[in-house]
Amino acid sequence: MTNLFSVFDPSTSILNLSLNWMSTFLGLMMIPLSFWFLPSRYTIIWNNILMTLHKEFKILIGTSGLPGSTFIFVSLFSLILFNNFLGLFPYVFTSSSHLTMTLTLALPLWLSFMIFGWINHTQHMFAHLVPQGTPPVLMPFMVCIETISNIIRPGTLAVRLAANMIAGHLLLTLLGNTGPSLSLSILSLLIMAQIALLTLEAAVAMIQSYVFAVLSTLYSSEVN
Repeated sequence: MTNLFSVFDPSTSILNLSLNWMSTFLGLMMIPLSFWFLPSRYTIIWNNILMTLHKEFKILIGTSGLPGSTFIFVSLFSLILFNNFLGLFPYVFTSSSHLTMTLTLALPLWLSFMIFGWINHTQHMFAHLVPQGTPPVLMPFMVCIETISNIIRPGTLAVRLAANMIAGHLLLTLLGNTGPSLSLSILSLLIMAQIALLTLEAAVAMIQSYVFAVLSTLYSSEVN
């Protein structure tokens, strides 16, 4: 079990600089190249994706949101998506499978929403603690439940992303480790299963980055 989880251990270092965490910035090395040329198909597709996300987040935030407030969530989506995809390449450290990384993204966002909300819209934030149409008897319980659900939000955001990244990678590693001991006929089945799992992981990488960005947007829209 120790060897299995050592895949996620950020141990590679030169001059006490943890090189594995540098994988977070690998995407940045690839992105700028497209901006120096005439728009390629890749650039047009990426711009279309970003515009679609921008429109969707704009609807989620509502009319009360400030202009340009969707950009932070579109950037967040891009960062997590690149990280998740880079983690699927061999010998690339998946930084988004660590709570260090995911909490760093979720906690400051949630904290800034909360501080902004409680300072500027105190009455609105208190009103959120009791859902509309709650019987007076249940109001104290609802306040407790709503408060707890609000406090665990950054934790659930971070754990959801990290757990999904870890689960897929562990499954691929476990199946890959059984390869040398198998016969040729079963090995071909294993390779097909690995390819199917890799496709699933690519889908999970996209879905989880989208979910993270959408939930962050929804949490910010509640504050306004």
